[in-house]
Amino acid sequence: MLSLDQIRSRAQQWLAPEFNEETRREVREMLEKDEKKLVDAFYQDLEFGTGGLRGIMGAGTNRMNIYTLGMATQGLSNYLIKEFRDKNIRVAIAHDCRNNSRYFAETAADIFSANGFEVFLFVDLRPTPELSFAIRHYKCQSGIVITASHNPPEYNGYKAYWDDGGQVVPPHDKGVIDEVRKITSVSQIRFDSKKDKIKIIGKETDELFLREVLKMSINPEINKKHSDTGIVFTPIHGTGGTLVPAALRLFGFTNIITVPEQDVVDGNFPTVKSPNPEEPAALAMAIDKAKKTGAEIVMATDPDADRLGIALRNPNNEFVLLNGNQTGVLLIHYILSQFKARNKYKGNEYIIKTVVTTDLMDRIAESYNVKCYNVLTGFKYFADLMRKLEGREKYIGGGEESYGFLPGDYVRDKDAVASCALFAEMAAFAKENGKTLFDQLTDIYLEYGLYKEKLINIVRKGAEGAGEIKAMMAGYRSNPPKMINNSPVVSINDYSTLVSTNSLTGETGKIDLPKSDVLQFFLEDGSKISVRPSGTEPKIKFYFSVNTLLASADKLEETEKALDKKIKGIIEDMKLV
Repeated sequence: MLSLDQIRSRAQQWLAPEFNEETRREVREMLEKDEKKLVDAFYQDLEFGTGGLRGIMGAGTNRMNIYTLGMATQGLSNYLIKEFRDKNIRVAIAHDCRNNSRYFAETAADIFSANGFEVFLFVDLRPTPELSFAIRHYKCQSGIVITASHNPPEYNGYKAYWDDGGQVVPPHDKGVIDEVRKITSVSQIRFDSKKDKIKIIGKETDELFLREVLKMSINPEINKKHSDTGIVFTPIHGTGGTLVPAALRLFGFTNIITVPEQDVVDGNFPTVKSPNPEEPAALAMAIDKAKKTGAEIVMATDPDADRLGIALRNPNNEFVLLNGNQTGVLLIHYILSQFKARNKYKGNEYIIKTVVTTDLMDRIAESYNVKCYNVLTGFKYFADLMRKLEGREKYIGGGEESYGFLPGDYVRDKDAVASCALFAEMAAFAKENGKTLFDQLTDIYLEYGLYKEKLINIVRKGAEGAGEIKAMMAGYRSNPPKMINNSPVVSINDYSTLVSTNSLTGETGKIDLPKSDVLQFFLEDGSKISVRPSGTEPKIKFYFSVNTLLASADKLEETEKALDKKIKGIIEDMKLV
């Protein structure tokens, strides 16, 4: 930790003429009046990690501003020049609704253009999946999106992408980080924009993107038949409003109901505590609207429209929220079953899920003789695998428990635009067959077993908290549990060593994935517990998955309660409460 004198010295460097007056004024105020804020802003550098930057906005080395963003962009530019020396380098830039997002996007465009790159900058806010599409369509070598996903309003961020439209992965992630670290002074950033190098894109790119989204429709004639299906959609003040309603209309749906208060583009997210579709409160206004209008489905997207939240009516006509596993299971089952019904299989299809996502997806894929690949958490690993298999195997869908899904290979990141449209199509298909989507989910459980998942986060802030998290992981590795909730641990996967161990025989096998700080315990009763520290927040995540046979639809609630009790037993036995 830097001393206060060192922190003050760092801050005083930000009073130099190369910093704008607004920044200098904010730094002077901290130096004179707010020591705590000064320490938070300057005690370290905002780290450029494998996914890019994310931090609180403001002046300082540990804040998101045009100078920390500029250093990241110059470092990325230097790496691109090294990797693509003989090419006319192109980059695409998109941004979400957050405060300063447009300013940051234009600043990045100026820096890329100053480095001689051709820049494709969206005219206004756009979903992250469209940025991935634009990189591929305009044959760019890289791209960035300015977003902090579902973080609180004071945050913003910067995600870097490679030429396949996926987020940067090894070896390029480390290469970019090394170049960013070499930028130690603002004077190294090229801010001298070449405006003729910057091309503004918008409607024409939207139309091309939506054309690809429309290709995801499997039963368009059924959509037309049930075009009046009631759908409430909210972008929660973000980018989803630019394309999700258009995608729904393109699929044939006409009864699209919005939440006017949340259609307003606003980086302060005034109607919600958190703009996160995983949080029930974020969907409260949309559910209220659905109750008043008699709509059948509620859809919500996060600020950069790469993740979706869903609420459905249950048999008691009450709205229930789906978790990311349930949404993914419904979409995967629909795609696989309809591919079979329409004889679309060629024999080389596959799906992808993450190692912490429900194993019900594996079961469904197995029943349709489709490969299911398991990858580490993060859609960049989906993109990496898709690139490796391109030309040999055909990706047709995949998702992760954290509310992300991608139904086709036209982009290389999760896509809530297409997922919303396909979800509406599923509702129309279920209706055509005299069912609801809740019925459809119950039918899946009856066929494959009822799977129940739960995620808990244990927050440990600061340096002391980071030490506690490390000690927790070390303890599980040095002294792994032999029994959890009265069920023997039969195997352990350690992704830091890439070794899978049979706890009963001691036999080991190799895990063919990149190394990651993740542990998984598999129990004799079919339960699975996954543990991993968060890569972006000061917390450790515990994922619990349990399952059992579902005897009949009328036993659903009773069986769910039994599985909830089992998860509670596991949590108590692991002393996590």
